[in-house]
Amino acid sequence: MLPLASWPTADRRHITGVFTDIDDTLTTEGAITADALQALADLKAAGLQVIPITGRPVGWSEPFATSWPVDAIVAENGAVALISGQIGLQPLSGGREQLSKRYQQDEATRLANYARMQQVAARVVREVPGAVISQDSAGRETDIAIDHSEFVHLPPAAIAQAVQIMQSEGMNATVSSIHINGWFGAHNKLEGARWIVGELFGRDLAAEMTNWVYVGDSTNDQLMFEAFPHSVGVANIRRFEAELSHKPRYITKGERGAGFAEVAAALLAARHSPG
Repeated sequence: MLPLASWPTADRRHITGVFTDIDDTLTTEGAITADALQALADLKAAGLQVIPITGRPVGWSEPFATSWPVDAIVAENGAVALISGQIGLQPLSGGREQLSKRYQQDEATRLANYARMQQVAARVVREVPGAVISQDSAGRETDIAIDHSEFVHLPPAAIAQAVQIMQSEGMNATVSSIHINGWFGAHNKLEGARWIVGELFGRDLAAEMTNWVYVGDSTNDQLMFEAFPHSVGVANIRRFEAELSHKPRYITKGERGAGFAEVAAALLAARHSPG
């Protein structure tokens, strides 16, 4: 991982879009900081496309999709998107008609998977000492989450056991900085990124990968670090460094929201530099 200052100005100048994780990348101690929120606004004002991609549930993501200056939020590891300012396609109730919700799976598949996932979640809680369902689970539609670092602490062996149980049941499983997520289906953060670029802009992400940067902080960001030529880890990723098979190309000085603000400043500075 190279210092962010090593990122060539010419490369930064060609960036037109930013994908970013949320927890411990945009947020600090569970909340977005003023500098990270301003960074999002500055990126949007400069004409960049900004899309957070998170393992958090779609219900948890709704207030942020309406209040943050972003094009969309892709939740539940790529399964569902909240799109700001879109007309039609499942407008949300409760005065949030400015959002629309789009899924990668059809309704029948989602309902069948949901029932199966609750059985797996119950098994994990039953068999893994100390395992509890994440407190945000009421807002989840397409995955399950076991808390390992948000409100409880699970040791590495317990985390590995939970992942093994999910995989033995035919689920995909990944570990974020706070949760162990499991789901049925082929989606993941990278597929979610490809899908949302097509949904929102009618474009093929594969043809423009060098125009995007991904910012993350954890082991569940490895697919993105591997796929994107331009990838950045905020400094707190160092706590997972030994577990990363695929590391980000660059790393910030600051942790969490402060690190994301560094990335935004680097992108904006390149746009204003001569050449």
